[in-house]
Amino acid sequence: MKMENIQREELERLVGIEKVNIFYDIVDTITLLYDMEQTWNNGGKNWTYEYKFRKSGKTLCAFYFKKSTLGLMIIFGKDERAKFEKIRNELLPVVIDTYDNAQTFYDGKWVMFNITDYLLIDDIKKLLFIKRKPNRK
Repeated sequence: MKMENIQREELERLVGIEKVNIFYDIVDTITLLYDMEQTWNNGGKNWTYEYKFRKSGKTLCAFYFKKSTLGLMIIFGKDERAKFEKIRNELLPVVIDTYDNAQTFYDGKWVMFNITDYLLIDDIKKLLFIKRKPNRK
């Protein structure tokens, strides 16, 4: 189910102002680096909302919102997992732990990051570069 843009105030009530500010800062960063379709969707049975970045049928990442929680999902395919291993020692321990504890399915390793502060932003950029090289100058 596609949805219209969700109002910022609704997101603030759901996850809090600080997490909404972090969300919009990350979205601004992604938008500067990537030309992608951005869509709001229903969050399914476990989340209230989903905000997804896609191009040509491939998802770069998706944000998920529910009460007091902001998640960021990145799915790493086989080649992307090899690239992750090459930069592993450059990443924060919390990022490595989240990755290591994520479940691997037939189509990739589904990693859900719990976004609570600005600490993860630089690592998130590194992980997105693994998924896809920026296509904006």
